[in-house]
Amino acid sequence: MSDLSGRCRCGGLTWRAEGPILWSAFCHCDDCRRAASSDYVSWLGVRRAGVIWTGDRRLFRSSPRVVRSFCAVCGAPASFETDVFPDETHLYAPSLDDRSLYRPSAHIFWSERLPWVSVGDDLPKHPKGLQDAAANGRSLLR
Repeated sequence: MSDLSGRCRCGGLTWRAEGPILWSAFCHCDDCRRAASSDYVSWLGVRRAGVIWTGDRRLFRSSPRVVRSFCAVCGAPASFETDVFPDETHLYAPSLDDRSLYRPSAHIFWSERLPWVSVGDDLPKHPKGLQDAAANGRSLLR
């Protein structure tokens, strides 16, 4: 078990989480890209019960089953929580204090990637998300 920590851009919002990292992946879905204004998002999943937040964290219900959070001071995106994975919090990997802890294991929602995204890695590329990968016997666990 490891202790993970991270922060937003301004440092006004911090988090600590009991490890381990449950999974890690690059997400190419339209919702994540738009929420982060990015070509894709680097996620890591941790146990929700082990996450402690400090600072002014704001919540936004981005869809009926999803709550995203962000720093109220600088606006940096902080997390993704969904009823689909009720025991997990998904954190933005670049927010890690020790970024060397992040080792992505797959690309998810590859079918929704932007047309200009080209990657040179040999990671698995799942057309859909975590549920679909699991249903097809492909684990994203590290």
